[in-house]
Amino acid sequence: MAGVSSPRVDRAKVGDCDLEIVRGGSGRAILFLHGFHPLAPDARFLERLATAGAVLAPSHPGFGGSPRPGDFETVYDLVHLYRAFIDGLPDDKVTLVGASFGGWLAAEIAVSCSRRLDRLVLVDALGIKLGDRETADILDIFNTHPNTVRRRSWHDPERNAPDFDALPDEALTRHARDRDALCLYGWEPYMYNPRLARWLGHIAVPTLVLWGERDRIVAPGYGRGYAALIPGARFELIEGAGHHPEIERPDALAVRILDFLAR
Repeated sequence: MAGVSSPRVDRAKVGDCDLEIVRGGSGRAILFLHGFHPLAPDARFLERLATAGAVLAPSHPGFGGSPRPGDFETVYDLVHLYRAFIDGLPDDKVTLVGASFGGWLAAEIAVSCSRRLDRLVLVDALGIKLGDRETADILDIFNTHPNTVRRRSWHDPERNAPDFDALPDEALTRHARDRDALCLYGWEPYMYNPRLARWLGHIAVPTLVLWGERDRIVAPGYGRGYAALIPGARFELIEGAGHHPEIERPDALAVRILDFLAR
């Protein structure tokens, strides 16, 4: 078992990008790419993941405390950033874990630089188009009523959805900033790359695809289709979770990933 240290907030420099990053644990490098919002340093999921290695969880430029360069506005800016970040790590191989929007980034990275990865984990990942042009594979969270988005995001929204009336001003500002950045990166086409599905077959590392059983932002059927396009990928459901199992079921999600890494 790798040594464990409590995750802490740090900074990392990649080119001209100054990243807010949560670090914890020691041993093998595990890069976690967040979804709609960065996880807090004391997030249970990051603590559990840090028992298996040195967890690195950056906030994407424009999210959290990471400033966005003025010319940084596409998913491919993020993909190239994280490829450079991985190339700068001392480890020969890195485990890559991506959730939701971060799962899209992780899939793009795995297609283009599998040589630097030893494992890939996708959690309720976005990024591909499976249905026809009339079928919305991914719920448009910007143009859907907030109550509907809330209901479809969580298995138990009363327990897990944020209470915006109770959030301090600083947290509300960060939340709004995250949404602005997500909209910038994923607006058109909405949260997918039309070419990515074709190239998923080039992923050449062991891959685990995990999905919240009650995800209604991207349904489990989308996840199964995603896994089917990646050679040898395993697909598993997380019971009692919606689109954010890293928040609703952090222990259950971490156990699946830790088991996968131990094989």
